[in-house]
Amino acid sequence: MFKTSLLTHLLLATAVTAAVGPAQAQDNSGKASLDSVVPDGPVEPRSGAPKEWPYGFMDKKPYATGLIDRLEYGDGDGPSTYLWDAQGWYGGDYNKFWWKTEGEGLNRGGSPDSTEFQALYNRMISPFFGAQAGIRYDTNPGADRAFAVLGFQGLAPYWFESDTAFFVSEDGDVSFRGEFEYELLLTQRLVLQPRLEFSASADDVPEYGLGQGINNTEMGLRLRYEIKREFAPYIGVRWEQLYGETKDIARRAGENTSNTSFVVGIRAWY
Repeated sequence: MFKTSLLTHLLLATAVTAAVGPAQAQDNSGKASLDSVVPDGPVEPRSGAPKEWPYGFMDKKPYATGLIDRLEYGDGDGPSTYLWDAQGWYGGDYNKFWWKTEGEGLNRGGSPDSTEFQALYNRMISPFFGAQAGIRYDTNPGADRAFAVLGFQGLAPYWFESDTAFFVSEDGDVSFRGEFEYELLLTQRLVLQPRLEFSASADDVPEYGLGQGINNTEMGLRLRYEIKREFAPYIGVRWEQLYGETKDIARRAGENTSNTSFVVGIRAWY
């Protein structure tokens, strides 16, 4: 036991002496000094990388990305339709500027029935989730509206992509929207994606066709083929349903309260 302990101390002293030199490895008592081993100046990387390479963490470097999640044409019970749903961000790992836009209309020319833009600040609150706050601006056939936005977006447990948000309009009307997606990899390039979206309103807003309670749901199933990871055409089906007072408002206006459409579109990102 004594020989083993002595040998260990000799090896440790030899390693310290070789690393920092005899004069730095000993203090006035002749023993190895831990303080003398720690350098006063900045520590250079010892990974073997060239000295001119940047050293440090990369979490503050800004990056950008853009995603067209859905750009599709639908043909169903009523008139054929088109829609888009895109978003992107710019920033680092913790703080980002996030933008979103979506809208839809009938394939008969003219302006879209609804168009929405969002500008948000995104702050990471967990490795897979971010809190978002900002503004939303809608342009419709009626008067335009602005909203304050507070939401959460990220990857929920069991790999569900989640995007939820509360909206407060300039008139004080409160609403909520949730979007959920899941990707099933049938092969490395063939992906089946179920999707659910619903919206609800805390107030009656008949001038915009909204009643109190759950307004509508939209369920979809899309099968895409990734020609490249950045570009994938898809086909699928989309089912939409209105509820409650929102359904009654649409019925009185002579509009459909439910619709099933077969869709074809593309998904792309850069």
